[in-house]
Amino acid sequence: MVRNLMAAALVVAVGGLVGADEAKFGLNVGDKVPGPFHPLNVNGEDAGKKACLYCKAGDSPTVAVFARDPGDATLQKLIAMLDEAATKYTKQELNTFVVFCSADSVLEPRLKDVAEKAKLKNVVLAIEAPEGPEKYGIAKDADVIVLVYKDRRIVGNHTFAKGKLTEKALEAVSADVAKIVK
Repeated sequence: MVRNLMAAALVVAVGGLVGADEAKFGLNVGDKVPGPFHPLNVNGEDAGKKACLYCKAGDSPTVAVFARDPGDATLQKLIAMLDEAATKYTKQELNTFVVFCSADSVLEPRLKDVAEKAKLKNVVLAIEAPEGPEKYGIAKDADVIVLVYKDRRIVGNHTFAKGKLTEKALEAVSADVAKIVK
């Protein structure tokens, strides 16, 4: 019985960590962003082409999101928030992009629809292999990862398991965005 209780406590503790807002894929605050990768851009200047969003951002303040499910309502709120922030911080050259890590063959038209319905002006939606960019080490159990960086150094890093991206999490991301546009 004691073993069962200890096992249950361990499951609860580990389960809590999976949804925690902390790095689970090897990149931490202060680390240098790993570098170039070339996802298929669905909207924006390079729509329909594989183009390096990391390269385009350069040393400018950037919010890079890696996600799995374009239908997640809170992710849609995050995308809208980032589009608005990029408009607000045009002078600071805030870059924003969301890379969907998926092998879904119908994802591209779905993302085009998302971009049109949301009337995205600044956020680029892109598609990458399910494992994400090689050097980034995207965790298989991560549903959404938000990297906030400037001068190619990570300032904020938020990782969420499925269903763990919340309104409170959006506030934390927004706080990190404020740090990089000062």
